[in-house]
Amino acid sequence: MAMQNKKVAVAMSGGVDSSVAAALLQQQGYDVFGITMLLSDAGRDYSEGEPPFIQDARRVCEILNIPHYVVDFRSTFQEKVKDYFISEYRQGRTPNPCVRCNQYIKFGILLDKALEMGADYLATGHYLRIVPYHDNLAIERAIDADKDQSYMLYHLPQEVLQKVIFPLGEYNKTKVREMAAAFGLPVATKKESQEICFVPDDDYKKYLIEQSKAQFPPGDIVDTAGNVLGRHLGLPFYTIGQRKGLGIAAATPLY
Repeated sequence: MAMQNKKVAVAMSGGVDSSVAAALLQQQGYDVFGITMLLSDAGRDYSEGEPPFIQDARRVCEILNIPHYVVDFRSTFQEKVKDYFISEYRQGRTPNPCVRCNQYIKFGILLDKALEMGADYLATGHYLRIVPYHDNLAIERAIDADKDQSYMLYHLPQEVLQKVIFPLGEYNKTKVREMAAAFGLPVATKKESQEICFVPDDDYKKYLIEQSKAQFPPGDIVDTAGNVLGRHLGLPFYTIGQRKGLGIAAATPLY
């Protein structure tokens, strides 16, 4: 394949992983451009300028001398991810917003947008590999087991796998940071982003309380014999196997 004739859109988050993914693909001869999604303001006012992550992504693209674009997907993200997040908790289930985002946003409307802009492929900084499997493609775990994200993309169909590239699957995080420094990228030492991008301070309980119009009713905490041991503040605020934060004093650990 003549890589210099293949155009790749790289989803640029402003972090080290997506930045190195862009640099690697450029080094390999692809025609690269960066595309950054505006998904959520997360309670912050950016009226005075661009969010820091967009500034970081733009700066990396300037250093690599590649085009950079910003797409506003906030309304779709609200509907497909944030509303889903709250709805699942209301129904007593534990959602995985990252899986949902990958399905509907990154490898849904973002992929469509990238192809519309002339890209042959969409690349991201996810840690996983795509390998041939019989006459199809299969998702395989990354070399770095601690960073592997293959489990979050299990749902991607063949038509999507044919159009995506994951340059970091063969590297560990330490090596990625070393490459970022070698490429002269200012994000080489940037800290990891929080687990749920739209939840401030990673406090999902506070987020649910502030965002949900419906209250989560409290109730009794009961053991298997039917004895009332205490009160809970609402089912979404607890998880199976939880030991701490139950507000129960007992001679032996309770879960």
